[in-house]
Amino acid sequence: MKIIYAFPEPLPLDRARGVQVAHAVVELAHRGVEVELVHVPAPVPTPVEGAPSAAAHGHTAPHPLRYYDLEAPSTLTLLPLSRSLPWPLARVHSNGFFLRRLERHLAGYRRLPPAERPILLVRHPKLAAMLLERDSGFALVYEAHEVFADTGPPAKQAGLAALETTIMRRAAHVIANSHATAARLAERYGDGEQAQKITVLPNGVDWPLSLPEKDWAHAGRHVVYSGSFFAWKGVVDLVQAAGELPGCHITLLGGNTAQVRREQERKPAAGAELDFRGHVPHREVADCRAPACIAVLPNRDDPDSRFTSPIKLFEYMAAGCAIVATDLPALRDILPADAAVWARPGDARALADALRGLAADPARAQALGAQVRELARGLTWQARAEKLEALLGSIQPPSA
Repeated sequence: MKIIYAFPEPLPLDRARGVQVAHAVVELAHRGVEVELVHVPAPVPTPVEGAPSAAAHGHTAPHPLRYYDLEAPSTLTLLPLSRSLPWPLARVHSNGFFLRRLERHLAGYRRLPPAERPILLVRHPKLAAMLLERDSGFALVYEAHEVFADTGPPAKQAGLAALETTIMRRAAHVIANSHATAARLAERYGDGEQAQKITVLPNGVDWPLSLPEKDWAHAGRHVVYSGSFFAWKGVVDLVQAAGELPGCHITLLGGNTAQVRREQERKPAAGAELDFRGHVPHREVADCRAPACIAVLPNRDDPDSRFTSPIKLFEYMAAGCAIVATDLPALRDILPADAAVWARPGDARALADALRGLAADPARAQALGAQVRELARGLTWQARAEKLEALLGSIQPPSA
């Protein structure tokens, strides 16, 4: 079995989808699956903006996998394909440019019998729909990490619905990141037959064999949030809640410069100490999170949150952190009711109450941390790859 994972964005990518794609292809390859990762090359840093040859200055692009502390097994091939026009028009880029270059690459495989052609694995709806509309002669499996017709900008939702309609009708199979995503896809686009070709496969995590000792007696001094600062992530609620948490210390990992500055300006005059670290390189995030006793997932009840399978939740669990999370179905999909302390979404006071109660009960916090760490043992990227391999192995090739 051969898989071509088409990812029309630069790798490495400082977003959760970059983490997910990198681990997916590496773990499949570790299982002996022949995988080809087709991706956009990361930009080469250059001391002179717009210079035609950064290599002449000794600058090279970051490796698409080593950024995540991963190496390519022998069965994984990396193929960078540009989505841009040549220099000096390199800032003009399009999925269409990537598609045309990908199709030229696929032309050689079309000479093979259908049963010997690779399976295409795609998580970008526009690229998936374009490939399916062109009847490329390959079985295509689409990874749905949200329902874009619900989460996209209102002006684009009709177009996104059209893309997802094409995917649901023509894809060989659809992998949904959560039961909520699968249910909504089936509701919007599925008849009985289409609903049957959706499989739920959540994200995963690296499970560390050992962790540093945690200061459970002072759990409230070791609270962490890691992730982006988009509005639906609820960071603003956590910052507001901090005003009611004197004696606590909360470390926030993530956010760009403007987002961090915005939240710093909202910082309450009293309450918890807030330590904004800003963007932290991926390889350092685990080290920052490992000593934490309590981890917070303050998502709001927005469309994006309804379909999430947050990698940071799995990372909190694997790090043995007691978790305070907002009570959303997508998070309940992963965490049993007794495995976390739940707060009402969008309610800063409820979030503060949950954090205060857990910080005041170190024994409970330690027990919850041990419980979720054990649950995470079965949610590794390796376990996900095993299920993904079995699913892809069942895909029927397109008819000749």
